[in-house]
Amino acid sequence: MSAKKVSKAGKSGSSVKKGSVQAGGSKLDRRAVVASLIAACPDALVITGLGSSAYDVFAAGDRPENFYLWGAMGGAAAIGLGLALAQPQRSVLVITGDGEQLMGMGALATIAAQQPPNLSVVVLDNGHFAETGMQPSHTSLGTQLTEVARACGLSDSRQVRAHNELDALAEVINARQGCLFAQVLIAADEVPRVLPSRDGVHLKNRFRAALGFETF
Repeated sequence: MSAKKVSKAGKSGSSVKKGSVQAGGSKLDRRAVVASLIAACPDALVITGLGSSAYDVFAAGDRPENFYLWGAMGGAAAIGLGLALAQPQRSVLVITGDGEQLMGMGALATIAAQQPPNLSVVVLDNGHFAETGMQPSHTSLGTQLTEVARACGLSDSRQVRAHNELDALAEVINARQGCLFAQVLIAADEVPRVLPSRDGVHLKNRFRAALGFETF
C-alpha cells in the first residue's frame, strides 16, 4: 500500500491511505487498519501478539523488522517495552489483540512507570477470543481497556473508531514524543489466515540482524 510523506516536528512519516477500512457496521476492518498503519510507519519495529494480529501484520507484508509471537500469550506489550528501552531512537509498535492484552494487563503498569516515548501499543479489539472459538472476551463484558491503561498512568490512551483517526495515530507513532495506548475497535469478522514462519530461531536471528546485532 502506497503512502504519502508528511512531516511532523522535523521527523518524516507517512499518512495512511484510504481504502476499505470501515467494515461490520461501525467497526473497522482489521486487515485494512494494520496495512494502513504499517505503510504509514515504515521505520517502526513491530511486535505482534500471537494469533490474528500476527496474521494481520504478515498479510501487510513480511519484513525483518517484524517480530511475530507464536506463543507467550500476554507477552507482546512487555517485549515491546524492553525493545523500546533498548532502541530509543526507533519507533516500537506493538500490534496485538484484546484477548492477548487481557493476559498481560500488568505490563501496562510497568510501561506507565517507564514511559518510553517511542513505544505505542495498538490493541485490535473485536471483543472476542478468536483463536479459541470466538467466545466473547472481557471487553464485550464491560472491561474498558483505555480506562485501565489510563488508570495505570498512560495519559494518551484513546479509542479509534474511524478511518480518519488513523492518520493522527500514525503521527504519534512516528514522532516518538510520548507513550501511546490505542484500542482500535474492529469488526468480529473471520478473515483468511496468512501465517508467518513458525521458526522462532529464524525470526529471532533476522530481527537481531535488522538491528545490526550478531546472530546465534
